[in-house]
Amino acid sequence: MSGKREIRDRREARMLAIVLVVLLAVLGVGLLLYAPALAEFNEAYLAPGVDLKESAVIAFFTTVVVLIIFAIAAGDGLIGELQFMLLGFFAFFVVLWLLIAWIF
Repeated sequence: MSGKREIRDRREARMLAIVLVVLLAVLGVGLLLYAPALAEFNEAYLAPGVDLKESAVIAFFTTVVVLIIFAIAAGDGLIGELQFMLLGFFAFFVVLWLLIAWIF
């Protein structure tokens, strides 16, 4: 009985894999065909962007708010985790700063 079940499970897994590959191929072709429209959208709406100074201010306040939420969630362990909070602040700030400048 388990042999038939294994064969059926393999067949279902193979069909699922085929469906996923076909779906990814269709999405990829659609994205390639839609690329010129995305480029026009990028030129029209995303080109002005945010420079590094503005993104640093946005990243700083976003990081402060997120780490305050993390500190509240940490509860009584806040003082013992201060060194990790500071390292996390600087790492999170740098990542957000560069990502905001790059994306926006």
